[in-house]
Amino acid sequence: MTCPVGLNGGDPSWASWNMGGAWVATHIWERYQFTKDKEFLMRNYPLLRGAAEFCIEWLIEKDGKLMTSPGTSPENKFMTPDGYAGATSYGNTSDIAMTRECLLDALAATRELGIDKKFASQLSATISRLQPYKIGHNGNLQEWYHDWPDQDPRHRHQSHLFGLYPGHHLSVDDTPQLAAAAARTLEIKGDETTGWSTGWRVNLYARLRDGKNAYHIYRKLLNYISPDNYRGKDARRGGGTYPNLLDAHSPFQIDGNFGGSAGVAEMLIQSTPESITLLPAIPDDWSEGEVKGLCARGGFTVDFAWKDGKVKSATVTSRSGGATKLHYNGTTKKLRLKPGQSVDIHLM
Repeated sequence: MTCPVGLNGGDPSWASWNMGGAWVATHIWERYQFTKDKEFLMRNYPLLRGAAEFCIEWLIEKDGKLMTSPGTSPENKFMTPDGYAGATSYGNTSDIAMTRECLLDALAATRELGIDKKFASQLSATISRLQPYKIGHNGNLQEWYHDWPDQDPRHRHQSHLFGLYPGHHLSVDDTPQLAAAAARTLEIKGDETTGWSTGWRVNLYARLRDGKNAYHIYRKLLNYISPDNYRGKDARRGGGTYPNLLDAHSPFQIDGNFGGSAGVAEMLIQSTPESITLLPAIPDDWSEGEVKGLCARGGFTVDFAWKDGKVKSATVTSRSGGATKLHYNGTTKKLRLKPGQSVDIHLM
């Protein structure tokens, strides 16, 4: 929220958060990666730059590193060694993760558009000095500047995993130790969560290429929940899905629906500006299937079918022309397509 919420229950653990704008601004670069629409990027670049400027100006220096202060990890609280339960601190991981992603996106945008070289230098210098990730004594991705435990170790919030998803600077390939720490964090939290958090976890597990747990959490997202006004003895409450297929947090939150849909796509296809991976986190229960029109970064769309967990055919189409590496069935195929061009791959 951007304003005080009053005297009744205005807990800073949820009532004050400075990183919402930074998170939202990352969608500008994210959208561009899928569409390659430079007019859109140029038109909205000032918003991305503004968010990045805010992040830079919000940072402080401590022990030679840049971090936020004060900051929170939304709705979660830490426990100090003397038993104090706190919400605000400095150098919290979620703040730094969103700041890092926002600055990386703004830097990528300057290079793509060939503008703002002086600001690009400032972005690069700032990124290099950001507080790094830490791995806690339990092998988890540390949420706080100090290796303090959570007041509720199974709290549904996982904001400090933003860099893994929806961010892109943590990954199994590029930062394997940190990805393993993120997996350990999810293991500690367990799987009793609700609504938007459940949808988010589907995607986190998919990014970790853990199809088994991604599907397990997805099934929990689809758990039947009775309508709010139903008072029968057989009423079922909690997180899941209402009979009308809307997400039950409860009450209804569209985040769970969007997150669940995104999670299905993330299990089937993942991409970077340079590559497309098919079936990166396919669950055993989806051993056979077919999809059409899935979008990939780089301005590509992909149709493909699979059997026994292996791709048997695929069609890749480029919207605006470009190159990518298609990963499937343990192999890689380099593609370079003209605008509107498609390539068919048949394996079975």
